[in-house]
Amino acid sequence: MPPPALPTLSYLSQESNSALTRKFGPETANYFSGSPLNRLSWLRSDHLFLRAAFSHASARFLLMNNLGPMVESKQNDARLAFAGPEDVKGLLGSGEEVFRSEEEVVGGYDSEAAGKGERMVVFLGVDLVDEKKKQQPQEGEDVFVWKEFRGAPYFAVDVTPREGDGDEGKAKAEELIKKMEEEKGHAFLSASPRGMALEAGHAAMYGQARAVVDWNARNPFCAQCGQRTISVHAGTKRVCPPTDKGKDRAPCATRGTVSNLSFPRTDPTVIMAIISADGTKVLMGRNRRWPQYWYSTLAGFQEPGESIEEAVRREVWEESGVTVGRVVLHSSQPWPFPASLMIGAIGQALPGDGEKIFLGHDAELEDAKWFPFEEVKEALLNGASALGEAAPAGYVEGALRLPPQTAIANRLVKAVVEGWWTMSKI
Repeated sequence: MPPPALPTLSYLSQESNSALTRKFGPETANYFSGSPLNRLSWLRSDHLFLRAAFSHASARFLLMNNLGPMVESKQNDARLAFAGPEDVKGLLGSGEEVFRSEEEVVGGYDSEAAGKGERMVVFLGVDLVDEKKKQQPQEGEDVFVWKEFRGAPYFAVDVTPREGDGDEGKAKAEELIKKMEEEKGHAFLSASPRGMALEAGHAAMYGQARAVVDWNARNPFCAQCGQRTISVHAGTKRVCPPTDKGKDRAPCATRGTVSNLSFPRTDPTVIMAIISADGTKVLMGRNRRWPQYWYSTLAGFQEPGESIEEAVRREVWEESGVTVGRVVLHSSQPWPFPASLMIGAIGQALPGDGEKIFLGHDAELEDAKWFPFEEVKEALLNGASALGEAAPAGYVEGALRLPPQTAIANRLVKAVVEGWWTMSKI
């Protein structure tokens, strides 16, 4: 299966002659970025907007079962499939039932009802009509309008049947899934990134939905006091209510001195292609669980009180023993498994002892090597594939294997061997 195409961002092509592009080169857009939706994030707290968007005929709903997205069919799994308002009404109810003001949600909190499980509905954004391109709705097509914004609203809905939903709630979820699969021919993918072939814009929409739905599922309790929390702002905030069925709950600092602590989590993670001091080789390592001959760039979580550049140097030294000098940022990639932001960098090792590999600090890697650029170029052509997938046609057994182009690691080593770090950008 060929890898999906990477995002093409119209606003970047329009800025091809900007001063920043002339100085630093074109921006790199990685897989899971490039959503076609405008998030209109300040409207997430506006329950009137959310009700109107949810109830509109043009609203589209990305259904997720155990975090796996609904796609057109088993044969056409590169495109998401979307339910309409009438499809989800039986499971979710009306817009007035789904979206209430934060004050109403918090003031009417009932722990017994909340304990049966939340049916998570996340506002993703609006696919806005492009007035500049004179993009107009088709004849008979109804367009959602809110103030100066016109387009189709998109939501994500967790339809996973759970015992905690009660018999009726679970049955409704199962009925909706059955309708989508048997009557409409849609299918639900696995939530694993392995083998995912969603087209670029749809991958970005799914990435946003998966990260927020999963964060809500992982954080049902307050980190400050341990009491149950409740979701507001269309899935993008959790609060610790002060009362339960009108009775005071135990005190919690999130209601006063430290405000509210619970917003969707994003974990910064550095990932780096390290060039040898003479600029002819790139450092890569392998985990013992990976297929034979499969290597990738080094990576690790950024720690508190640490700059990105410092994190790159620390992680490389801890995992491989190599000492890195100059570090330059290249690009970034959202990685919603579950909530990482991969911050891609290119660094250069110090000459002499700085290039010596030593795996005795951290046992994470099974091996690390310096690979000549020519060997990496060949692997990019004939040895790139996702974990769990067979090597592509043209691969020679024993040769280097690399991650696919949907992974930022691939983009980093490609940038290195193509001379991104040496080219004059002017």
